[in-house]
Amino acid sequence: MYRLLHDATFRLLLIWSALAAFAVAGGAMAQGQGQPKLPIVPLTVGKHVLAAEIAANPDTRARGLMFRYELKENEAMLFVFPSPQRMSFWMKNTPLPLSIAFIDAQGVILNIRDMMPFTTDGHPSEGEALYALEVNRGWFAQRGIKAGDRVQGLDKAGKGR
Repeated sequence: MYRLLHDATFRLLLIWSALAAFAVAGGAMAQGQGQPKLPIVPLTVGKHVLAAEIAANPDTRARGLMFRYELKENEAMLFVFPSPQRMSFWMKNTPLPLSIAFIDAQGVILNIRDMMPFTTDGHPSEGEALYALEVNRGWFAQRGIKAGDRVQGLDKAGKGR
């Protein structure tokens, strides 16, 4: 009888331990997941079209592309702010190498910066930007897009909060 009770207790303890470990791991994974896909707006830069997810509130802007492991060739994230401002972005918890374009209220690219994954280096705008557009690293350079070029379709992104 003792052996059967001991075996049953041992099995219950194993099951409980496994469930507890799963719950802890599940919570950690939930904290480290990328945000679900956001609403998309088409943007045109030169003759190139991007499908840009819109991050227009403090929560979606703060999360950005953190914990995302894929961004297709012509996908992007557009950060929309409530008013033009000097800004700086970093890559903490972001596994993708990205390029960022800071864009003024008229849709003109102020500057472009390349960013390395998982770094906390600041990448500042060179002036007051209303938008920041992140794409795969090198996307702008490969297409000859530079400061002074204009981004079309930003009016469809709405206002930042």
